[in-house]
Amino acid sequence: MDGLPSPGITVDAAGLSFDGRIVFDGLSFRLEGGCWTALLGPSGVGKSSLLRFIAGLPAAGGDIRGSVAAGDGVALDGRVAYMAQRDLLLPWLSVLDNVTLGHRLRGTPLGQQDRHRALHLLEQVGLADSADARPAALSGGMRQRAALARTLWENRPIVLMDEPFSALDALTRFRLQETAAGLLRDRTVFLVTHDPMEALRLADRILVLTGSPAGLRETAAPPALPWPRDPGGEAMAAQAAALMRDLAGTEGEAA
Repeated sequence: MDGLPSPGITVDAAGLSFDGRIVFDGLSFRLEGGCWTALLGPSGVGKSSLLRFIAGLPAAGGDIRGSVAAGDGVALDGRVAYMAQRDLLLPWLSVLDNVTLGHRLRGTPLGQQDRHRALHLLEQVGLADSADARPAALSGGMRQRAALARTLWENRPIVLMDEPFSALDALTRFRLQETAAGLLRDRTVFLVTHDPMEALRLADRILVLTGSPAGLRETAAPPALPWPRDPGGEAMAAQAAALMRDLAGTEGEAA
């Protein structure tokens, strides 16, 4: 990332509607630079659409409005890595070629050092032996790990991730959370998740999107523990339980 600081992001008056139904409107908030922010909320409340909006992508079938700006005044183009819920791997490319797809799309030759970095990332996500495989030969969890490696490969100061660990078994999820935390330290990360413990483990701040139309609020700060936080211990368990009760109590609002 060439030693440049990761900027904060300001979202102003974001609104989303589908077929005249307002999902959310007037959402304004800031993502602190160099910090992880997690977004929790019931299904269907607009979390993925909000993430796509920040990434500069259109809402899937909806009408979205508002503005997004980096805190340093520089355009966001070329500074954002985005990981969708679906892995979006190209079936005719190998895992290695999918990870380095950004180079191909930008018309940049893939040097030997680039190849070594990509192979090292695949090793870190447990796919070193699958570099030459096609996506059809991978399990769902392996495909998601390849998509995560592709996101990390981009080496951007701003990283937007939509449930990046959801298809993984508990042990792999735990390990890859640590891998992502180490590789994305000091980046501006916005993480959409349904898992309160994942949010508590990784995030500096936790936002909750609930209601109809949905509103945004910040929860209590995660426990002051070494990061990424160990999910064991009373403080983490108690706060995760409180977050789950909070979400369960608002689930009907998003229906």
